[in-house]
Amino acid sequence: MTDRSDHRRVIIEADGGSRGNPGPAAYGAVLFDAETGAVLAEDGSTIGVASNNVAEYSGLIAGLRLAAELAPGADVEVRMDSKLVVEQMSGNWKIKHPSMKPLAAEASRLAPPGTSYTWVPREQNKHADRLANEALDGKRDGVTVAGESLIEEIEEQVVAQPPSMQTQMRGWSGPGGPPTTVVLVRHGVTPHTLEKRFSGGLASSNPGLSDEGRAQIRAVADWLGPLADRVDAVVASPVRRTLESAEILAEALGRRVEVEPGFAEMEFGVWDGLTFAEVGERYPAEMQAWLGSTDVAPEGGESFRTVQARVLDGLARLREQHAGTTVVVVSHVTPIKVLVANAVDAPLDAVFRMELTPASVTVLSYYADDRASMRLYNALPPGSASFLG
Repeated sequence: MTDRSDHRRVIIEADGGSRGNPGPAAYGAVLFDAETGAVLAEDGSTIGVASNNVAEYSGLIAGLRLAAELAPGADVEVRMDSKLVVEQMSGNWKIKHPSMKPLAAEASRLAPPGTSYTWVPREQNKHADRLANEALDGKRDGVTVAGESLIEEIEEQVVAQPPSMQTQMRGWSGPGGPPTTVVLVRHGVTPHTLEKRFSGGLASSNPGLSDEGRAQIRAVADWLGPLADRVDAVVASPVRRTLESAEILAEALGRRVEVEPGFAEMEFGVWDGLTFAEVGERYPAEMQAWLGSTDVAPEGGESFRTVQARVLDGLARLREQHAGTTVVVVSHVTPIKVLVANAVDAPLDAVFRMELTPASVTVLSYYADDRASMRLYNALPPGSASFLG
């Protein structure tokens, strides 16, 4: 992890639990920037067999370590739903149990002067509680740092391969130079997204982001922020919702927005603005044909085959202009699915079997010999599970 001293005040939310008390135990800790609300890091880890109180203290200690590592010198507020830990660390209650004393001493050692402790109701501590339960369920283990987690996830795709494949994958960046890595971000939700309406490109009604959509993209921007020095450019389709998303990302990454029309959404013609059910009722034969062939287009719209040609032309221009760099591209469901299908050499109709969440991140790398690698698909920033659906 990398020290970051640009956070003046941080909030730690911590929790812990034991299934059996004592029994299998784990803790969860979240570090937030108090001014922006951005998640800086999460830790959800098991600690073997322990009591609830030991697990809660372990969560506190983990949170204080995150603060010391990522926000040295920052003012710290700790929020927990454990009345015991809050009152003991505030000096209001004596620490009588022998197993608590060394944990409280370690927490006191880590806590910077002036650290405050606030009790919160359990429902306001759900993030840390979720991390602890995910650890107990075997779904996570250890620290995730915003931004750096994306690097780790990408690099782990190489490490997880057999040694022969690792050599081959790394070797692709040899004589031809480093790959061009494209970080694809789907725009945040719009009113059409929430109502599950067809929403095409420039010829459509072109809705902008909703408040929720802007919040989603800000979360992505916070997640990608530590990657700023690796990003060469932020590129967007010329559609309102992608441009609005790209502006938020570009500000966080310190880049200007470039426009690539090839990455615009499919045009849905007369279907634009209608729900899937409404199209099925009004144009049943046309919808059946569209779902059965990538060469069929709605009246006044584009087929998947047409979109594929346009998107791949845009990709060629992008690779020429930003060869060997990392580029953030803000686009839409159809273009991103087309790029994924092309990268993994899947038939175009594979787009019908992909799900892509609003404000999700997909990472593709392209090598000089035209081979491609999908390194991440449909990933969301930490704590963004509510964006699903």
